[in-house]
Amino acid sequence: MSTRRNALVTGAARGLARGVAVDLVRAGYRVAFTYRPGGTPPDETLAAMKEAGGEGLPIPADHQAAGETGRAVRTAETGLGGLDVLVHAVGPIVVRPFAGSSEQDYQAMVSGNLGSAVEAAFAVLPAMRERGFGRLVFFGMNGSHETQPARSMSLYGAAKAGVVAFARTLSLEEAGHGITVNVVEPGDIRDKYVSRAGAQSVAANNPTGHAGSWEDVAYAVRFLVSDEASFINGMTIAVNGGLLEPHE
Repeated sequence: MSTRRNALVTGAARGLARGVAVDLVRAGYRVAFTYRPGGTPPDETLAAMKEAGGEGLPIPADHQAAGETGRAVRTAETGLGGLDVLVHAVGPIVVRPFAGSSEQDYQAMVSGNLGSAVEAAFAVLPAMRERGFGRLVFFGMNGSHETQPARSMSLYGAAKAGVVAFARTLSLEEAGHGITVNVVEPGDIRDKYVSRAGAQSVAANNPTGHAGSWEDVAYAVRFLVSDEASFINGMTIAVNGGLLEPHE
C-alpha cells in the first residue's frame, strides 16, 4: 500500500467482518466499522484492533433502516478524513422454507442486504469519483453470482444475488474513475473466530477437507482493496475451499 488508506467495514462487531476490520488495521489502514445498536457491542472488535496495533472508529448503525447506512458513511468520512475503501459485509440472514417465511422476513432481507448496499454506494461514490480512487467490496453468499439455489434460503439468496448483480454493474460504470468493485462470497465457514492454522485441523465437507477461517476471507478482501489490485474489477472471489454448493 503506497499511502495509508481509510476504510469502513460494515457489521464488524462480530463474525467474519470483525476479522476483516482487524486485518485491515494490522495492514496499516485506518478503519471505521459499524455495529448494530442493541446487538453485539463494539468492545471486542476494538480490543482486537488495539492488539493488532491500531485503533478503530465504532459507528452504531441499523442497516435495515433507511438512511442509516448513508449516515454511517458520512460519520466515517468525517472521523477518518475521507474514505478510500468500503467493505460492505453486513447482511441479515433468514434460514427457513419460503412457506414459513413472512413479509417481514422479505423486507428484512431486501433492505438489510441489497438496500443497504445501494445506499452505501450512493453515499461513498461521489467523493471517490472526485479523488479518482476507490475500492468497494460487497459480500455475497456462496454461489450467489450464478443464483445457485439453496433450500430454506429463498429470500436471503435472492437478496444476495441482487447484491452481486448490482456490484458487477457498478464495476463497469465506475472503473473510469479509478474505482473497482468486487464481491467476496464466503463459503460455509461455521466457526467465525478460528484462525487459519486452527481451521486446518477441522474436518469439513469441501474439496480441501478442512474448514475455512476468517483469515482466509480477510486475505481476499485485503487483496481486492489494495492499490496494486487496480486491474481486478467486477470479479466474484469465492473463499470456499472449492465447495460448489451454497453450504455443506
